[in-house]
Amino acid sequence: MRSTSFLRASLAVALPLTAQAASGSGKSTRFWDCCKPSCSWSGKASVNQPVFACDKNNNNINNADTKSGCDGGTAYACASQTPWAINDQLSYGFAATSLSGGTESSWCCGCYALTFTSGPVAGKTMVVQSTSTGGDLGTNHFDLAIPGGGVGLFDGCKSEFGGLPGAQYGGISSASQCSSFPSALQPGCNWRFNWFQNADNPSFTFTQVQCPAEIVAKTGCKRSDDGNFPVFSAPASGGGGGSSPTTSAKPTTTSSQTPVGTGCTAAQWAQCGGVGFTGCTKCASGTTCKAQNEYYSQCS
Repeated sequence: MRSTSFLRASLAVALPLTAQAASGSGKSTRFWDCCKPSCSWSGKASVNQPVFACDKNNNNINNADTKSGCDGGTAYACASQTPWAINDQLSYGFAATSLSGGTESSWCCGCYALTFTSGPVAGKTMVVQSTSTGGDLGTNHFDLAIPGGGVGLFDGCKSEFGGLPGAQYGGISSASQCSSFPSALQPGCNWRFNWFQNADNPSFTFTQVQCPAEIVAKTGCKRSDDGNFPVFSAPASGGGGGSSPTTSAKPTTTSSQTPVGTGCTAAQWAQCGGVGFTGCTKCASGTTCKAQNEYYSQCS
């Protein structure tokens, strides 16, 4: 759904000395077009590094100038950059954005706390990092990156996977269709029908916040001005309030830094451990819970 004109742009714009936190009311849509995120190109903003892009095998690509799979190249969106639940009131994820009073240089790798105000997720919070933008987005528009959300204008999933099920806009219509997706995309697809309760483009209020370390770990990208924004205060599980959830100890690891999986079973490519993680820590048969950093472990 992302315009290639944005993918090719590479001019860095100087940031103001004092960063102004963006906030307001917004609208959401959903997409997963498999295209290389526009913030994966060099020179888009004042950041430590561009957003990770991946090859067909879901390995990070080191060259930020690798051509997008939506334009005949070999770079695609990483399957790890899909939404996941922290608790029943909070999720993390990624989005393409277009905000009032800014440009791509002020949006790339910024994080925003969305508090939903309509639909079955009203009252829930989702913190997203802006990894892309596009000429087809409206004002204060967050296009949530959700596998099965529709491929939009540019379908890179054809060259990466031979195509994905679902309508061009809106994507699939039932949770059962998630099982037909590549295994790396299934957790993000299932999230839509579980935590997100299949909400259909809910509205929200939003404010810019410092990016949680767990999100930065998946994209590698952090803005130079990130510290100028307020620290996100997470809602506790069960709803209400703005108190931070209890932070668990670092996952128990073996000498190879592989967390010991216990409890319910996480699917391949799903998160299985990390500081503050409270989900399933036992991995599906044939996979192992491997620590990528102290905040994120994945079944692979």
